[in-house]
Amino acid sequence: MQTHILVVGGAGYIGSHMVRRLCHAGYQPVVLDNLSQGRRAAVDGGPLVVADLHDEAALDVLFQAYPIAAVMHFASFIQVGESVQHPARYYENNVANTLVLLKQMARHEVLHFIFSSTAAIFGNPQYLPIDEHHPKAPINPYGKSKLMVEDMLDDFEQAYQMHSCCLRYFNAAGADPAAQTGECHTPETHLIPLVLQAAGGRRATVTVYGNDYPTPDGTCIRDYIHVQDLCDAHLLALQKLLSCNGSLRYNLGNGNGYSIREVIAAAERVTGRPVRQVIGPRRDGDPARLVADPQRARDELGWKPVFADLDTIIAHAWAWEQQHPAWGG
Repeated sequence: MQTHILVVGGAGYIGSHMVRRLCHAGYQPVVLDNLSQGRRAAVDGGPLVVADLHDEAALDVLFQAYPIAAVMHFASFIQVGESVQHPARYYENNVANTLVLLKQMARHEVLHFIFSSTAAIFGNPQYLPIDEHHPKAPINPYGKSKLMVEDMLDDFEQAYQMHSCCLRYFNAAGADPAAQTGECHTPETHLIPLVLQAAGGRRATVTVYGNDYPTPDGTCIRDYIHVQDLCDAHLLALQKLLSCNGSLRYNLGNGNGYSIREVIAAAERVTGRPVRQVIGPRRDGDPARLVADPQRARDELGWKPVFADLDTIIAHAWAWEQQHPAWGG
């Protein structure tokens, strides 16, 4: 009998890639998504349950219907700037709705949980690269909401013996190398797809938010991790979580930082097309640099990124963009 894994937000960007990865590894995914941001067409494998995360009755029915061994949670709001402008939405969705899920898990004795956390829990770096021991001092509601869930998980482990793995992403990017699924948001807010849309002529320019940061070229530096490598880390974390008696915390990145202008230059190199830029003001809550130290995940999970090169990440995203231009936002 296949092991059933509930993928919350499995119709979204990372979640849909994870569903495919689980199927390939021999698991049976069950997808829960309200389709507010995800796409029904992106779910390739397993049943899709369309419901809101705060719907306790729907969760109760779901946990009774399927023998869920573990839950992977991808259904969060993730825009830093929006979280500053509308913090209530972020605390309601990212914290309150997750609490509803955790309560139902405890009630049904589903005691393994993998959480999509974020580098934003660390705030402005005190040192680079950022390891798991780095102080946690988020500077925006998005990061604060994720840290609140991590704290809740510590308490749930103490009270209910629920074991969790928090995976702190840096910047997920890229697409399935076969271009069967990729990044698609409406509206689009992530840098690489925006740059590629500008390269492809679907938007006139890409906005660079701030060119006066204390970095070599004045633009923010981020650590980009291929979505497939991210899913591989989730799979390894799932296998470890199901076999150990404790909780896990890992930072996920490549350990290399690239500025916004370096990403744009790479996109021009990969596509052979120019990308017009305009300079905008800094966004609230954006640190100048975020670069991961992923050594713990490498040592304890045996995880090694396969698509670590920035040009490869962009090439896979470009292939998706060219094959599915109408799916962008």
